Amino acid sequence: MLARIFASLRSARWATLCVVNLRILIGFAFLPSGLKKLLDQPFTDPHNTGRFHEFLHAFHATGWFYQFVGTVQLVAATLLITQRFATVGAFLAMPVITTITMFCWSTGVVPTAIVATLMCLGTAGLLVWDLPRWHLVFAADDARASTARFPDPTRGQPVIDMRLWQACGIAIVALYFGACLAMGGVYRPKGMDLHHPAFYVMPAILLLPVVTLILDQRRVAAARRRT
Repeated sequence: MLARIFASLRSARWATLCVVNLRILIGFAFLPSGLKKLLDQPFTDPHNTGRFHEFLHAFHATGWFYQFVGTVQLVAATLLITQRFATVGAFLAMPVITTITMFCWSTGVVPTAIVATLMCLGTAGLLVWDLPRWHLVFAADDARASTARFPDPTRGQPVIDMRLWQACGIAIVALYFGACLAMGGVYRPKGMDLHHPAFYVMPAILLLPVVTLILDQRRVAAARRRT
């Protein structure tokens, strides 16, 4: 029963589109925080106090460990966004976002904790989606039987043009880091300053998946007409 439901979802175009965009969303959420750590910039104002901020002060004081965590976040984000290695990206992201979620709840920052929880659940969903790729790690003995339990129904029958979405992910990463280089720091959209060029970076990033979806829909429609 479970295998049939799973196979049905994996072969559904709407579900696949949800997954590729969820990868982009979660990956993009990791980019600013990861880059900030890699550049050894404090995550909160030094004058802020309380359990949440005091932990972040101590975390920043660890030096190279702080930058290492940032590097892991950036690698996971890039792997997720570019789709092709999204399974590895989800595996890297899961322990990071789980730790962040537990930390936020334990220090009582409820709004941030809710966002982190949603990201944690989304990452778990991505791991479940890629079950045919990694579940053999936990197989007890008979690999063939385990593979048959969760077959990949999309093999040989792509429901979306994954190359388009991979290109979309690469464009998003390039645009984000290009904005960071142009600004000389971590890019974070702030306010409605229409006169500042940085304001238009985020709309451009949001527009890329929309354009990709339109192009993908056209390619699928054209393929159906040919068949």
